[in-house]
Amino acid sequence: MPSFVAEPPAASSEATAAYYARKLAFETDCWDVHASLAAGHRDFVLLDVRSPAHYTASHIPGAINLPHGKMTAHRMSEWPQDTLFVVYCAGPHCNGTDKAALRLARLGLAVKVMIGGMTGWADEGFAFESAPAISAA
Repeated sequence: MPSFVAEPPAASSEATAAYYARKLAFETDCWDVHASLAAGHRDFVLLDVRSPAHYTASHIPGAINLPHGKMTAHRMSEWPQDTLFVVYCAGPHCNGTDKAALRLARLGLAVKVMIGGMTGWADEGFAFESAPAISAA
């Protein structure tokens, strides 16, 4: 009798590779965002999709505040069509990133969710800013 772990058989290595490649196409994490920003490799736009009040209180350095409700075709036309957007909100308990990713995708834009959001950023020990450095709201 197999264990509870092995009872459902593991997927093939090909299926596993395809699953994780697909998953990474939809999301990134705090560590990768931080490392990219620290290295000056800014080939994405980091969007804080929380309210302006929450953004003003504390946000990730270099992030632009743009709540998902303000993501219109007109507003997003400020960036080139091939821009990659990385969105984050409060943390795993918040679906603001999902709403933002859906809105951006429906506008035909490339988007990834930064898993963990502010909670993940804090868990990694990364610094925050508390005054709006860049505000687009």
